[in-house]
Amino acid sequence: MRHAARRPSRSTLPFCIVATLGACAAQDGPGLVGDYVGQPLPGDTAELFAPGLVTTGVYTRDVAMMPDGSALYFGVLLGPVAAIVETHRGPDGVWTEPEVAPFSTDSRFFNLEPAIAPDGSRFMFLSTRVEGRSPEPDELRAWSNEDIWVMDREGDRWGEPYNLGAPVNTDQAEFFPSLTRDGTLYFTRGSGDGEESYIYRSRLEGGRYQEPERLGPEVNSTPNQFNAFIAPDEGYLIVCTGDREDSVGGTDYYVVFRSPDDRWSEPINLGDRVNTPGDGEFSPFVSPDGRYFFFMSTRLGARDRIPDTLTWKYIREYRMMPEIGNAGIYWMDASFIERLRPAGF
Repeated sequence: MRHAARRPSRSTLPFCIVATLGACAAQDGPGLVGDYVGQPLPGDTAELFAPGLVTTGVYTRDVAMMPDGSALYFGVLLGPVAAIVETHRGPDGVWTEPEVAPFSTDSRFFNLEPAIAPDGSRFMFLSTRVEGRSPEPDELRAWSNEDIWVMDREGDRWGEPYNLGAPVNTDQAEFFPSLTRDGTLYFTRGSGDGEESYIYRSRLEGGRYQEPERLGPEVNSTPNQFNAFIAPDEGYLIVCTGDREDSVGGTDYYVVFRSPDDRWSEPINLGDRVNTPGDGEFSPFVSPDGRYFFFMSTRLGARDRIPDTLTWKYIREYRMMPEIGNAGIYWMDASFIERLRPAGF
């Protein structure tokens, strides 16, 4: 269940970051100026994020930002390809057209789930790359060797990636890192058989990560938790959970609040403004300023734009529209999250 939810069947769409049709044609890359890739700010209703530039017909998920908002990273999946894409705000304030990040161009391995430390000093991500040896044939373009990798900030660039190593990484699957201000790492670890996954936490002490602890039943309320975002102050965790009776769909976003004495609240469903009856909610993120909630969803919307008379040209173009079943990134005002906080937390 966890693997099926986190890794849907790969799209066979052509690789195209910038769509060129319909509502998506209004944003064509260069020329966008302002915060959040020059997008109009959302309100209390979820909206597609940067349609035609970031959110296209390509399967798109996973958001990370530099603390000052000067760069945005996101993940894309396409058949046997999983890559992290980046766009930057230049000195003139104009955002660059998205490009595959330099550390993610090796098509032999999957790279996804970027996470940047709140102080901008480290970049973590999921990778299936191997270290110190040549990959075996069955390790190429396959969900194997899932580990958390790290890059340190060196001036105005990222250093070379390296494996985070033990005790965080094991021979099981470790993925979806998320970091607090004091360096504490939250991540998902899958069971050996791939049937279960749980959220773990590892404290940073003396520059080294300590033995991870599996969080309690408030966070891990079923055998199917994954892809959790921790607030920088560690005040709440947004976690993807499947198989709960109060779910809107098969897998939903829940928030679990943490008290100063390290108690956790019961999980609270984020509701039908975020979750849908489908099974495609599993990648949350809150912007560094805490103002906006970004999330992946596979909701359908393009059907409303289908003309009465079909043409072959439209059918070919339709494949590159957002909201046709492939995942897209949505965003909305994040203030509703704090309003869910129960008394005592």
